[in-house]
Amino acid sequence: QVQLVESGGGLVQAGGSLRLSCAGSGRAFRSYTMGWFRQAPGKEREFVAAIAWRGASTRYADSVKGRFTISRDNVKNTVYLQMNSLKPEDTAVYYCAAGYVLGSAGNNYGYWGQGTQVTVSS
Repeated sequence: QVQLVESGGGLVQAGGSLRLSCAGSGRAFRSYTMGWFRQAPGKEREFVAAIAWRGASTRYADSVKGRFTISRDNVKNTVYLQMNSLKPEDTAVYYCAAGYVLGSAGNNYGYWGQGTQVTVSS
């Protein structure tokens, strides 16, 4: 079992930056592919970014390419999402997830955090 706890969300003006963190605990954090998803009110949960267990491969949703960067620190059992040039449409609850496949589908991830709210004002 893996437990994931997100932090770093908050309120920011458009054009600003935030860094989200996801702290993992469990037997084998370093073996997991890690992903970030987000869900806005009334919307479906959508893929944001993912990183392979050794950090060699990443993928991003088209909507965040060039603005967001996913990274991980396996010593600290933590994955990060650096979000720059934030837009109001980035407003959502952001979820950290752990799985074994570098994919954009939610069912590639078996473990989920509780989410952290990001609100971007116009």
